[in-house]
Amino acid sequence: MTDYHTFVKSKRRTHAPSGFDASNLHPSLFDHQRAIVSWACRMGRCAIFADTGLGKTRMQLEWCRSVAHHTGRPVLLIAPLSVIPQTIREAASIGVHATRTDGDGDVRLVNYERVERMDVSVFAGVALDESSILKSYDGATRTMLIDKFAAFPYRLACTATPAPNDHTELGNHAEFLGVSTRQEMLAEFFVHDGSSSSARGWRLKGHARSDFWAWVATWAVVVRKPSDLGFSDEGYNLPPLRIHQVQVGDEPEPESGALFSAPAMGLNDQRRTRRETMPERIDTARSIASKDGPCIVWCELNDESTAASGSIDGSVEVRGSDDPEDKAERLDRFSTGDARVIVTKPSIAGFGMNWQHCRRMVFIGATHSYESFYQAVRRCWRFGQTDPVDVYVLQTPADGAIVASLARKAEAADEMAAQMVALMKDEQMAAVVGRRAGTPKNADRAVTIPDWLHTKEGDYACD
Repeated sequence: MTDYHTFVKSKRRTHAPSGFDASNLHPSLFDHQRAIVSWACRMGRCAIFADTGLGKTRMQLEWCRSVAHHTGRPVLLIAPLSVIPQTIREAASIGVHATRTDGDGDVRLVNYERVERMDVSVFAGVALDESSILKSYDGATRTMLIDKFAAFPYRLACTATPAPNDHTELGNHAEFLGVSTRQEMLAEFFVHDGSSSSARGWRLKGHARSDFWAWVATWAVVVRKPSDLGFSDEGYNLPPLRIHQVQVGDEPEPESGALFSAPAMGLNDQRRTRRETMPERIDTARSIASKDGPCIVWCELNDESTAASGSIDGSVEVRGSDDPEDKAERLDRFSTGDARVIVTKPSIAGFGMNWQHCRRMVFIGATHSYESFYQAVRRCWRFGQTDPVDVYVLQTPADGAIVASLARKAEAADEMAAQMVALMKDEQMAAVVGRRAGTPKNADRAVTIPDWLHTKEGDYACD
């Protein structure tokens, strides 16, 4: 039986370390950050899935610096254009020499759109910031990134906690890191349920659930709070999040013979209602955003964005059609406090921005996408925020079904993420901090046995 268990264990898919032992990590790193960076350097190729505000930017910069010093060559950091200015500022705060690719920094930053045309042979390693953006890109771009860096010995992917039920996102990360192809991952751990969608039709095999997350723990660390790795959560307790559902517009008249009006269930009905109530929603958003202090106004439609920015004094608008450099400059103006109000879409600024200086935001309309809503809220409600965060969601009487769906998705996502961390905790604690969950931190300390437990010569410890 022992031989059989040894055989089964030998067949388990793993990802072996191929890096180096890091030294002289910046003293400002917190304990969980130091442990994760040390582990990432030892692994060589790995992923850091750290929730918003845990210091992901600082960790990836320190990893890049360590790789550059170890190899004597620069490291490429690929990030959304909008976050590059704040990343360079963060690098300077911990003594990392980071520049754009036309500079001479140990770490050189470039946005995703420019990577395909680059000669990357000068770099020793590559890091992807906001790496979950890969699943939003078309297949050609994703394949280009995987192929372009396939020979790199040092690869890092960083994003917030991935969706636990989105195997596509995990498969893209595993393939980019050279751990496994998506097809290999699916064949070993998943089964297709016969649905028409190839991406959503796969589900974990019942008996493979724990083995799958144990495998993920060999190449990724998933952290929602420092205690997931056995460290103190002191200073990482978030302030209250207050979500205000603000109804705008009159209840529509019920149809003939009905006691109550029905919510708009079809997309066309929802769009029609949204157009009809736009003036009232814009006026309500202006009233909220005009109060003292920074404010974010999130839109989904271009007409909403134009109308909101035109009615709110001191606001800057960022649209997808803007010149990339202008877009980055306007986002940075809000980041530095030069602009009090920013009007934009979650698809543009919902990832990567650190806006703890702001504690108020308005969604001009209810959204179908939980991920979009979650990421947008976490721009302000993140570790480092000291004040309660107020989120105003403007909804019409026809939006009831959307709001109810969003609430269900939020509850399910939180439950699944907690389960994912719980399944990986034991394995990743052993890998990252060198001990398993529940093991005392001083388990290797010498223990002094009291005299009364010692046996005298000639005596027996027990009969």
